[in-house]
Amino acid sequence: MGVTRTPRGKWIEEGLRALASGGPEAVRIEVLAQALGVSKGGFYGYFRNREALLTEMLDTWERAAADEVIERVERAGGDARERLERLFTLASASEGPVTGVVADLAVRDWARRDEAVAERLHRVDNRRMAYLRSLFSAICADESEVEVRCMLAVSLRIGNQFIAVDHDGRSRAEVLELTRKWLLR
Repeated sequence: MGVTRTPRGKWIEEGLRALASGGPEAVRIEVLAQALGVSKGGFYGYFRNREALLTEMLDTWERAAADEVIERVERAGGDARERLERLFTLASASEGPVTGVVADLAVRDWARRDEAVAERLHRVDNRRMAYLRSLFSAICADESEVEVRCMLAVSLRIGNQFIAVDHDGRSRAEVLELTRKWLLR
């Protein structure tokens, strides 16, 4: 009977969890192995070293944070408003270790200290904005307004949890729904 190996994706996912909770310094092979309940020897069957894992973590995040989301939205079809609705729903529901806001914020924090990570973040943000521009421009003819709507949508996705404010008798969910409707007008 052969030994069951921990799948490569589990190492990457656990690495992204560690990144989200403690930054890149928290991504340690021994700690990941312990969290996965395995020995660290299996790690080296997939990765040369910690740097190789960090690179694959960023590759995974980059695909999941932009390309896979866009593919999911596009696969279901519909007009621009329907695709924007789907995108907003996916963005608000995705809180996994790879696609969630926490992972995004961890990469953003890491990018402040690492130029290569900053370049990846720049690429992802540009991909997201280009996709939003393509959708918003189908419902709004004014290029400046398209850019404003895109910036507001991205800013809200990233910064919403940092805003600690009462909404004069409205819940946060109600205000977010009003914002969504305003963006789609």
